[in-house]
Amino acid sequence: MTGSVTRLAAAATALAVTLTMAACSGGTPAGDGPRQQKEEGAEPEAAPQAPQLIGDGSTAFTGAQPNQPAIEVLEPGQAPPQFVVFSWDGAGEDGNQLFSRFRQIAKDNDAHMTYFLSGVYLLPEDQRHAYEPPGRSAGASDIGYLKDENIAATLEQLRGAWLDGSEIGTHFNGHFCGPGGVGSWSPEDWISETEQAKWMVKNWRTTTGWEDGEPLPFDYEEELIGGRTPCLEGQDALLAAAGELGLRYDSSGNGTQVWPSQREGVWDIPLQAVPMPGRAFETLAMDYNFMVNQSGPGSGDPSRWGEWEAQMRDGLLQGFQRAFDGNRAPLIIGNHFNGWNGGIYMDAIEDVVADVCPREEVRCVSFRQLVDWLDAQDPAVLEELRGLGVGEAPAGGWGAFPAGPAPADAPEGAEPAREEDAAPGV
Repeated sequence: MTGSVTRLAAAATALAVTLTMAACSGGTPAGDGPRQQKEEGAEPEAAPQAPQLIGDGSTAFTGAQPNQPAIEVLEPGQAPPQFVVFSWDGAGEDGNQLFSRFRQIAKDNDAHMTYFLSGVYLLPEDQRHAYEPPGRSAGASDIGYLKDENIAATLEQLRGAWLDGSEIGTHFNGHFCGPGGVGSWSPEDWISETEQAKWMVKNWRTTTGWEDGEPLPFDYEEELIGGRTPCLEGQDALLAAAGELGLRYDSSGNGTQVWPSQREGVWDIPLQAVPMPGRAFETLAMDYNFMVNQSGPGSGDPSRWGEWEAQMRDGLLQGFQRAFDGNRAPLIIGNHFNGWNGGIYMDAIEDVVADVCPREEVRCVSFRQLVDWLDAQDPAVLEELRGLGVGEAPAGGWGAFPAGPAPADAPEGAEPAREEDAAPGV
């Protein structure tokens, strides 16, 4: 454990918190989704265990995570499922109630998701100096701290999301982008930042003073296996620290719709370039990137909101169809709980979830579920899958797979985004 985390623990022990907020109510496990009910061999839901409190009782071991899909090893001649990962950067519940909205959308459409929590969303602002960001003064953050009621609401959604079967990852803490930000951090800085993110989750009872608050139903040391860096910056140094941090994947890169590979022993699963209908380039499958290529870095002309919503929805669906009809590479989509341009990006994502997730050959999964599936496959089969280009199906069809792909030109519209047109991620 780093020195800054040790100082954090000492600071928390000394807190004289007088808050009297009532304990947060807990989430309840969601019922099995339609596919888990009908799919033979699906893992049975684990019997609930009495919570075994960890540390100050902010988290607890409650047994195996419920509502997990069965892992199937591909047989010769079998097409892989079309995986789709919907992920959320800086997941927290504010007055817009988008965390709870998309939890319900996921349950309604047989989907699991990954929620990348920003650790400072569980740290009260009056305790902000317990956070020591690398290269910044104590308590500094480029994103705001939440009000007490929003911390409580975020805790409720985190409980419920995990019990639904979804994943709690990390978007780290202070969201420092640009010059002097996370892109300049060393591996040691990422270790400090990640350990502090864990500490904020594991000690919210101490920092809030809500001693009777219901614990989060997971051990975050075991739950946290991946994340996404702010603005997609600093990935190389983070991957150099991944082994020490116990990470199994990272989604901080940007790439194309091909099967993922490993770097530094970690699955590198980037956001992907997808079509931007009506434009001569592609952009990353993220709400922010669509927005910047439409209205710039902020909301624009309301008369165009309907056009822009359709553009994002159709671009994601075109990317989905390109993969489904081609190499079946997992489609990776990133989002934020936001109201940009009147909330059109949230509505577009809802439409895409409702369209693709209930389909028979589609699996809307968390990153954890995806890497569990990848780890279970024959490495030689995965290598052949990685040899398929964007939109390229196996020669002879999936019935002849694996047999090696036939040479093919890149499909129309598959070129990477031009640097001057594609916006960076956030």
